[in-house]
Amino acid sequence: MESRTIETSEAPQFPSILSQARVVGNLLFIGGQVSMKPGTREVFGTDIRDQVRQTLENIRAICEAAGSNLSRVVKTTIFLTDMRHYAAMNEIYKQFFKHPMPARSCVAVAGLALPSMLVEIEAVAEIPK
Repeated sequence: MESRTIETSEAPQFPSILSQARVVGNLLFIGGQVSMKPGTREVFGTDIRDQVRQTLENIRAICEAAGSNLSRVVKTTIFLTDMRHYAAMNEIYKQFFKHPMPARSCVAVAGLALPSMLVEIEAVAEIPK
């Protein structure tokens, strides 16, 4: 099965060792996204709500670049640096996803790439044929 790489300037771009996303068949695998505005290398927001919102906007942009959308996300994995942010994360998460909700895992991690990052989210989405 062939695969292709998805890159969009509408989401943060990373060093050449990482892909924003890969398509295999009709599935889009989105690498861990963080709270950076496109075109910057700075973390956006000091509050978990702002960081989750920006992270999900980045996922939306990658979905759209691949010909998909958030309603086709089937699985997410959320990495939080503090599980006390769980309720606030859910508050924003529910603004982006509707029923049927994606399957989801949420784990606490000791840290992310930068000390000011509070959340990272990866996703898998369907691409319509």
